[in-house]
Amino acid sequence: MTGNAVFETDFSGLELIKRGKVRDIYDLDDKILMIATDRISAYDVVMPNPIPGKGEILTQISLFWFKIMEDIVSNHLISSDVEAYPESCRPYSDVLNGRSMLVKKAEPLPIECVVRGYISGSGWKSYQETGKVCGIELPPGLKESDQLAEPIFTPSTKEEQGAHDINISFEEAVDIVGKDLAENVRDLSIAIYKKGAAFAAEKGIIIADTKFEFGLIDDRTILIDEVLTPDSSRFWPKNTYQPGGAQNSFDKQYLRDYLTSIKWDKTPPAPQLPEEVIQKTYQKYKEALTCLTE
Repeated sequence: MTGNAVFETDFSGLELIKRGKVRDIYDLDDKILMIATDRISAYDVVMPNPIPGKGEILTQISLFWFKIMEDIVSNHLISSDVEAYPESCRPYSDVLNGRSMLVKKAEPLPIECVVRGYISGSGWKSYQETGKVCGIELPPGLKESDQLAEPIFTPSTKEEQGAHDINISFEEAVDIVGKDLAENVRDLSIAIYKKGAAFAAEKGIIIADTKFEFGLIDDRTILIDEVLTPDSSRFWPKNTYQPGGAQNSFDKQYLRDYLTSIKWDKTPPAPQLPEEVIQKTYQKYKEALTCLTE
């Protein structure tokens, strides 16, 4: 921990099974304890400085969307109330409160389910080079950040921490998880994105693209991890949206822009972040939560 920030957790008596870029995950026999720390990554590298309070914001946004999406797909949430957690978690209540979820154990699918409603990021780069994104041909003449006629499903591989996920075609996703499952998560992903994007637009936020994770419990597909957060999505303010270049954002684009400005080569170790960058990044996340939920 750094000040009131939680950089990583180390809970004696609980079995840590994974430390991701942001989340620490503990095995509680038939359940999982998932903690959103204040770590932040850019270009798949974890920064040395946390963003105090970021994990709580991510958790609140995911809880908000899980509820909204229940009519489309079930999710892994059991409870976010620390009082309802197993006794073994009680000594760590102060850390867990507001930034953790007790969730069902699911078998995660080995693909990331990415939906793009706008052309940006790696999708824009691919389109410039080939006119396609993940094998999907797009109309000629698109500008950076243009809205697509319909959202597209552009899956990727799941690589180990520090390695970049690799964009793949739908056919390659079928090879990995099978036709029925690939079609199922494609349809679910687009349905969740459309509902989320329509809701966010009414609140003044454009969700340009996002990625979902799904898991299986007894062959039933459920939504896991996080959903439509500034960590997993590109959030743009609607009132400044102007196709033809990069957009202002509520997500970690501010951090990426800073790292570009100092010409960091995107390989570890990451540079120390100035206090101003930490504060402004937090404000971007906080603004997203406020816009969506108030």
